[in-house]
Amino acid sequence: MWNGMGGVGWGWIGLGLVHMLLFWVLVALGIGLIVRWLGGTREDATPRAIDILRARYAKGELTREQFDQMRRDIGA
Repeated sequence: MWNGMGGVGWGWIGLGLVHMLLFWVLVALGIGLIVRWLGGTREDATPRAIDILRARYAKGELTREQFDQMRRDIGA
């Protein structure tokens, strides 16, 4: 069967494999993006340094001078 086409059929098999690989890579990337979108990013859940500093000051762990110095140190 392949001999009648002069060996052209094997090129189509290779091209089909490339397309199938590309298809599955795109499917995996799409699933990954959907999961990331639904789950949110971890950065959103991480408190910023100034928020931690304010919470410590509110609890009384820091004096006003310590709070001001640390706030200047972090650049907030």
